[in-house]
Amino acid sequence: MILLFINLGLFSQSKLSLSEAILIGLKNNYQVQISQLDKEIAANNNSWGLVGRFPGIDFGISQRNRYDNLLSGTSSSDGSPSASGDYSTNNIAPNLTMNWILFNGFAVKINKRNLESLQYFSEGNAAIIIENTIQAIVLAYYKSLLESEKLEVLQKVMKLSRDRYDYVMIKKELGSAVTFDLLQAKNNYLSDSSNYILQTLNYENSLRNLNLLLAEKASVHYELTEKFEVETISYELSELLGKIINDNKTLKNQFINQAILNNNITLKKNSIYPMVSVIAGTDYSNNRLRYDGTSAINTSSYDYYGNFVLRFNIFNGGNTRTAIKNTMIESNIGLLQIDEMKHSLANQLTNTYEMYNVRKQLFNVAEASIESANLNLQIADQKFKSGTINSFNYRDIQLIYLNAAFRKLISTYDLIETHTELMRLTGSVISEY
Repeated sequence: MILLFINLGLFSQSKLSLSEAILIGLKNNYQVQISQLDKEIAANNNSWGLVGRFPGIDFGISQRNRYDNLLSGTSSSDGSPSASGDYSTNNIAPNLTMNWILFNGFAVKINKRNLESLQYFSEGNAAIIIENTIQAIVLAYYKSLLESEKLEVLQKVMKLSRDRYDYVMIKKELGSAVTFDLLQAKNNYLSDSSNYILQTLNYENSLRNLNLLLAEKASVHYELTEKFEVETISYELSELLGKIINDNKTLKNQFINQAILNNNITLKKNSIYPMVSVIAGTDYSNNRLRYDGTSAINTSSYDYYGNFVLRFNIFNGGNTRTAIKNTMIESNIGLLQIDEMKHSLANQLTNTYEMYNVRKQLFNVAEASIESANLNLQIADQKFKSGTINSFNYRDIQLIYLNAAFRKLISTYDLIETHTELMRLTGSVISEY
C-alpha cells in the first residue's frame, strides 16, 4: 500500500491559487512577453519623425591627400629630364546638409494616423494573447483539479476493495468463504490499484502541463488550493451578443485594421498632390599646397546654398488611379471580413450558449446521480457485510458509484470550460479572472 502513494510525495509543494497562477503565467509566459515587446516597438514607431514631419540633417567630412612628382619640359643632350618638382596637396572639407519636405499633400498626417492605428492594433493583439493565456491557465488549473478529484474517487474505491478483500480473507480463515470469493476480491482490489496508479500519472502530467503554461520547471510541484466546484449562471443570449460587438478583442482589432485600410485610400489619393522640398547646407574647404620643400600655401572657402525642389507627377500610365481603385476594393474586402467575423462570432457564441445550458442540465443530473450512488454504496457495504447481497452485486454498485462520481467531475469541468469560452467570446475573461 505504501508504494501506491510514494509518487505523490516526491516533490516539495507550494500552495497555488488560481489568481496566483494567472499572475505567474502573465509574467512568465513567453507569448505574453513577446506581445509586450511588440507593443513597445509599435509605440516607438508612433512618432512624427518616422513619418517625415521634421527635416533630416546630415554632417559629413572628407579629407584628400595627393603627392605629385612633376618632370620639367626641357631635356639634356642625352634626352633625360633636366629638372623635377615635388608637389603635395592636403584638403579637408566638412559639410552640413538639410533636406526637408515642406509639402507632400497630407501624407505626413495620414501616415501618423496609420502608426497610431498600428499601435492600437498591437495593443489589441497583446490583449488577445493575454485573454487566450488566461483561458488556457484557467482550464489547465481546473484540469489538474479534475485529475486530483478523480484520484480521490479511485482511492476511495480502492480502499473499499481493500476492505472487502481483507473482510473476505478473514471469512475464509474462519471457513465461511471459499477461495473463489477471495480471488474475486483480490482481483478487484488489484484492478482498482492499477487504475489508481495510472490516475496518479494523469494527475502529475496535468500539473506539468500547467507548469508549461506558467513557464515553470517540470520539477515544481504545486498544491492547488481552489475548490473544484462551479456556479451555474443564467445568461441572456441577447446581452451576450451585444457584448461581442462592443468587447470582443478580435473584432475590435478588425475595426482597427479597417481604419488603416480607409487611411490607405486617402494616402493613395494624396499622391496626386505636388511635393515641395528644400535642400540647404554649407560647405567648408581648406587646402594646403607645398612645392618642393617650400613654405606651404593655405587657402580656404565657405559655401552656403538653399534650393527648392518641386516635383509633380503629370502622367504615369494611370498607375495612381489603379492604386486608388485597388485600395478601395481592399477596404470593401475589409468590410466584408468584418461582417463575416460578426456572423461567425455570433454563431459561435450561440452554439457555446446552447452548450452551456445543456451542460448545466447535465451537471444537475450528475449531482443527483452521485448523491444516489453514494447512498447506495453505503447501504451496499452494510448489506454485503451482513450477507444480504453477494460480492457480484456489491462490485456492480461500486462501479455504478465510480461512473457517477466521474460523470459529476467531468460535468463540472465541462461547465467551467464552456463558461470560460463564453467569457472569452464576450471579451470578459480579463475582468472575470
